[in-house]
Amino acid sequence: MTNNKIVKAVSTSMFMLALGAGAAQAGYPEKPIQLIVPWSAGGGTDAVARQMAAGLEQELGQPVNVVNRTGGGGIVGHTVMTMARPDGYTLGLATAEIGTFRHIGSASISYEDLTPIALINFDSASINVNADSKWKTLDQAMSDIKAHSGEYTMSGTTAGSAYHLAFAGFLSSEGIDPNSVRLVPSEGAAPAMQELAAGGVDIVYNSLPESESMVKAGHVRSLGVFAEQRLDAFPNVPATIEVTGNKWAAGTWRGLAGPKGLPDEVVQKVSQAAKRVWESNEFQSFMASRGFGTQWKGPSDFGAFMAESDANNGVIIEKLGLAQ
Repeated sequence: MTNNKIVKAVSTSMFMLALGAGAAQAGYPEKPIQLIVPWSAGGGTDAVARQMAAGLEQELGQPVNVVNRTGGGGIVGHTVMTMARPDGYTLGLATAEIGTFRHIGSASISYEDLTPIALINFDSASINVNADSKWKTLDQAMSDIKAHSGEYTMSGTTAGSAYHLAFAGFLSSEGIDPNSVRLVPSEGAAPAMQELAAGGVDIVYNSLPESESMVKAGHVRSLGVFAEQRLDAFPNVPATIEVTGNKWAAGTWRGLAGPKGLPDEVVQKVSQAAKRVWESNEFQSFMASRGFGTQWKGPSDFGAFMAESDANNGVIIEKLGLAQ
């Protein structure tokens, strides 16, 4: 099924729901809430969503049911979020991909079709090389890549994903054509890391938790992380600013959102409840144990964050030649 057909199918299924859009009841919430996850059960986004949902149930006094709506590289689930009735009973855990669809041309939806509630997670991208690579530091890698355009390969995800854009954007910020490193698409970090360890590619971009096992096994070396400072869980991996002086922070993120037009009283109630969950020992311990980064932004700051991410993605996608 094409992406246009996917969106059309979702639009049809949500039509009757959208017709009933209206203001939330004063006693919100008075019934169970659906939390839409645009990725499959068992994945990272699903795990974060279920942990947050469990906490929100306690805070709001109503069941919060996680519903996985997969397909189209995140398009289906995000479309469901945008077309839900704006009454607070269908929310979603939006991911960084919402800032790529319209630039790549895979769907017309964007962050502007959502009401921001709270950013709860940010995972910085990192640069990893084979343990036997001639590059011992990040600045060595950048100098060599700049001098030998087209000679090296990268992998980690498919074209246009959040981590791909993070690495491509870093190259661009270093004055390097992002197309000068050839992309070898991968279905995810695990197969890409295997390819890196085998010497099939030169660089893999992903999160540090995803490369941790290979680093510990002595097959891979992490050269840097795209963060403003070293991550507490990985104190031996330098932030890029330490090595290159480049204050480039990028990666992937997850945040609570609802459809456009969500009443402010609902936004504030859910955001305040989510903040209490986010601050809890249970949530912080869970995130730390899984290697997920925690970052909080309330409704207005999250909205500004999504707008900035969307604009940056548009520039990078254009430079990569992926824009439609």
